[in-house]
Amino acid sequence: MLSLIVALMFACGNTSVQSQNTSADAEKLTGFSGKTEVATFAGGCFWCVEAPFEGIDGVITVISGYAGGKEKNPTYGEVSSGKTSHRESVQITFDPEVISYSELVDIFWQTFDPTDVGGSFYDRGSQYESAIFFHDSEQKKVAEASKKLLDKSGKFEKPIATPLIKFTNFYAAEDYHQDYYKKSPTDYYAYRKGSGRDKFIQDHWPELSAKKYTAPSKDELKSSLTKLQYEVTQEDATELSFQNEYNGNHEDGIYVDIVSGAPLFSSKDKYESGSGWPSFTKPIDARALEKPTDDDLGMLRVEVRSKYGNSHVGHVFYDGPAPTSLRYCMNSAAMRFIPKDEMEAAGYGDYLWLVK
Repeated sequence: MLSLIVALMFACGNTSVQSQNTSADAEKLTGFSGKTEVATFAGGCFWCVEAPFEGIDGVITVISGYAGGKEKNPTYGEVSSGKTSHRESVQITFDPEVISYSELVDIFWQTFDPTDVGGSFYDRGSQYESAIFFHDSEQKKVAEASKKLLDKSGKFEKPIATPLIKFTNFYAAEDYHQDYYKKSPTDYYAYRKGSGRDKFIQDHWPELSAKKYTAPSKDELKSSLTKLQYEVTQEDATELSFQNEYNGNHEDGIYVDIVSGAPLFSSKDKYESGSGWPSFTKPIDARALEKPTDDDLGMLRVEVRSKYGNSHVGHVFYDGPAPTSLRYCMNSAAMRFIPKDEMEAAGYGDYLWLVK
């Protein structure tokens, strides 16, 4: 019996057995601790930093506001005119059992110009300067490592200017600023384009969209995938542990969605978990994944699906190593490995800096 329980705990994918979820079962499925953590970032106009984090699985709330200043209860008029020492910021409450702080930092860098000193695009002044406000020593360590890696990446001509500042306070902005991209989409998108933010992001970061990474039809997949690949990706099956293609792979490169081709994981973040399936501490970009919960094995688990492939890849567990504490336990059959020396030719040259 004990061996069965252990096997279920380490299972990387779904089983073919489906079950009805009764109220009694629901009480037993409260496996998550309910733990939440907070991240605070400044990247110029808070409307433009808030929106990219909305709708990501594991992110609970994203609030626009003002951080880091000495003045109490600042208003938008005071902050935007430079009359306070606050910066326009966003505060993100997230579930660390679903998404890590490291993943949020990775997304944050892609929302603004981190080399800009004295403001952000055409918004000038200290109130629009960028910053990572770290809440504890672990966040500081993660942010420092991420900043150092990005600085060495060669993606920017100038050095990263975003400082790391110990968090002191955060005040939520007025209601009309929250979810501004939904309330005033015409103004929001005109602002992004007019300020030069969109062009900067497009010039420095690879496109990650359904337009670029499309999923073939079921019929096409049946003819292009092996039987196991189809069963795993389309029918949520699980391949055998220790008897799959990438569990023991130590070569440098990236792992992409076998259905859509979207980049999913880097070899830099792969580690030996002992589970028998390829395991990673984090994805290349959390926005390429969806993480619904499932209870097929009588325990609440977070499934990992390719957003653009609409396909099952594996599960993520909160028992991984530092700094994320997450174990992305994936099926080899759901991915295709591209070695480092083939990435450029295969169209993934923009991700070379993420590989060892």
